[in-house]
Amino acid sequence: MCLAIPARIIEIEQETMATVEIMGVTRKVSIDLVPDAKIDDFVLVHAGFALQVVDEEFANETLELLKQVPGLYDEAEAELAEGA
Repeated sequence: MCLAIPARIIEIEQETMATVEIMGVTRKVSIDLVPDAKIDDFVLVHAGFALQVVDEEFANETLELLKQVPGLYDEAEAELAEGA
């Protein structure tokens, strides 16, 4: 299953790369597709790319829904820990 996961931008580097925090894990992602994104914005991340800026309420609701799907949240956490 492929899905985009909400993440908060914590640092922007070179205008096209950002460090994001996803469920307590930090990752580097491309922000080429969301050039107006800024620090503390929430973005949907899939395959190393920020796809869309979303509001904090949407991001939190989405993460809560992920936690309710049996095994899905644990699987996402494991993939993030492995660097997938």
